[in-house]
Amino acid sequence: MPRLEGKVAVITGAAMGQGAAEARLFAREGAKVVATDLQLEKLEQVVAEIQAEGGQAIAVKHNVASEEDWKHVIEEGVKAFGKIDILINNAGISTDQTLDNLTMENWNKVMDINLTGAVLGMKLVVPEMRKAGGGSIVNISSVAGIVAMNRTNGYTASKGALRVLSKSAAAELAKDYIRVNSVHPGVIETPMTVKEIANEQVKGWFQAETMLPRLGTADDIAYGVLYLASDEASFVTGAELVIDGGWIAK
Repeated sequence: MPRLEGKVAVITGAAMGQGAAEARLFAREGAKVVATDLQLEKLEQVVAEIQAEGGQAIAVKHNVASEEDWKHVIEEGVKAFGKIDILINNAGISTDQTLDNLTMENWNKVMDINLTGAVLGMKLVVPEMRKAGGGSIVNISSVAGIVAMNRTNGYTASKGALRVLSKSAAAELAKDYIRVNSVHPGVIETPMTVKEIANEQVKGWFQAETMLPRLGTADDIAYGVLYLASDEASFVTGAELVIDGGWIAK
C-alpha cells in the first residue's frame, strides 16, 4: 500500500529542486498534491509530469510571504481534494550576507520567505488539519539552523528560528494530533546551490566537510520528508531530522 494513500499534501517551492522531488515522490506514494510556487510555468510542468504518471496534483501560484496567497492555496486545496493532511514548508532562498554588506531589504526578503512564509502556512492550515483529525507539518530548515556557517547571516538566522519555531508549534498542536518536525539538509545539489557547486574550490570544500564521498540530492531529502509526513512517524513530533552526509557529526 502506498505510504501516503488518502492523504492531501501542500508542498511549497515545488517548481524545482527539493520541492519538485517531494511533490513527485508524494504523488507516487498516493498523496494528492497541492504544489505551489511563484514560478508557475515550471510548476505546471512538474504537475503535468505527476499527472502523466497517474498521480493527482494541482498547481497554484503562490507567494509564501502573502497571507492572502496562503488563504487562496488552502481554499484551492480543499476545493480540489476535500481536506489537507500534510504541509511541507519547503520554499526558501539563500543570499550571501555578511554584517558588512547586510541591507535591511535583503534581510527582510530572506525572513519573509524562509520564516514568515512558514508561520503563515502553519497558521492557516491548522484549522483544516483539525477538521481532518490531525496532520503532519514538516518545515525545511538547514544544517545552517544548527551550526554556524559563514557569510549567510540572514539565511542562518531564518533557519535557526524555523528550527525552534517547529518545536514550539509541536508543543502547541500535539493535543490536536498535529505533528510538527523540521528537516535539516546539508549541501544538496539543487538549483539554489548550483552556482556555488560550479566553483570547484567551493565544491571541494563542501565535499571535504561531508563524511560520505558525495554531496546530497533532492531525493535524499524527499525520502526523509516522506517519512515524517507519513503515519510511520505517528509518534514523532518536535524532532529535527538531519540529512547532511555526516557534516555536523564531525
